[in-house]
Amino acid sequence: MKNPGAAESRRLDGLLEAALVREARLWKVPVFKNGCIQGADISSSQHQEMILWLGEMNRLFRFCPETFALGVCVLNRLLSTVKAQTKYLKCIAFTSLVLAAKINEEDEVIGSVKGLVVQSGCNFSTAEILRMERIILDKLHWDLYTATPIDFVHIFHAMLVSSHPHLIPSIGLGSGKRPPGLQVALWTRQVQHCMACHQLWQFKGSTLALAIITLELEALTPDWFSMLTDLLKKAQVDSAEFIHCKEVVDEYLHSLEFSLTTNAVYIFNSTQIQEEERAQSPTRHLRESGRDRGDGQQGDSDEYYDGFRNLYNEEATPGAEGSNRDDSFEQEDISSCPPLHPAVN
Repeated sequence: MKNPGAAESRRLDGLLEAALVREARLWKVPVFKNGCIQGADISSSQHQEMILWLGEMNRLFRFCPETFALGVCVLNRLLSTVKAQTKYLKCIAFTSLVLAAKINEEDEVIGSVKGLVVQSGCNFSTAEILRMERIILDKLHWDLYTATPIDFVHIFHAMLVSSHPHLIPSIGLGSGKRPPGLQVALWTRQVQHCMACHQLWQFKGSTLALAIITLELEALTPDWFSMLTDLLKKAQVDSAEFIHCKEVVDEYLHSLEFSLTTNAVYIFNSTQIQEEERAQSPTRHLRESGRDRGDGQQGDSDEYYDGFRNLYNEEATPGAEGSNRDDSFEQEDISSCPPLHPAVN
């Protein structure tokens, strides 16, 4: 009779080997020179802001973390392949996320491209997104599915649980203190944060995932070094590069907050809101009612040609200044949240 543990170990080794092959073949990130992507005018801060924005869109669309990770990988591969301009960066990033969703998500989750654009608040047309999809697919030779850091997190987690069953109460199937999947969710969250850190873009996804897991193993078990040695050997990660990545990850994660705050009790004081509501101008209600009537009169229009003008026109749209004035005018009526007062013992 075959040992089921040995069969599971061979299956996981095969998954890791296939992921490493895909990573070695497709992993690519932009090279930065003098603070900008080499050959382009996109700065590292603009690139980082776009990845953070992709994270917001991924949560807004309720996509899985794997979709965000794949979208970032597609974006990085394209920016390292072509000389993109800053004015096209958001359209490229949005389209990269859409392509990643078409690979990872169910059709009912994605919906329509037009619906995603409306949700995002962008002014792209469907034709622009489809055109950008063709450009990305052509430049990347229709080969988008690379192994992401989150893929390696799941593989390494499964290998740890399979080879070291005593870790299951800490990182496995849950216990009285840890619900199932909590540790993987934490590692996934940390990976998403690290993918937006420009100091970590130089490291492959397998190295980044292994560094995050190792930092946790050091706190969970005294036998962490033997586990790390086994994973390093299987992942074929260079030791010097791994140590460097681990140090950068540790420093970066310490600058972020991953733990819940203390259970402080606050009392909400509604007196200030009631006073502000009585002091508000009645013109606000008239303006809101007028806006509701105006929305009903606005019909849907085909943005096929207007969309290309918005994407490729150097000048701002004529209505941009007016929309800004309306937003600032309405902002005056928005009151700040009243302070929360600590409970009196």
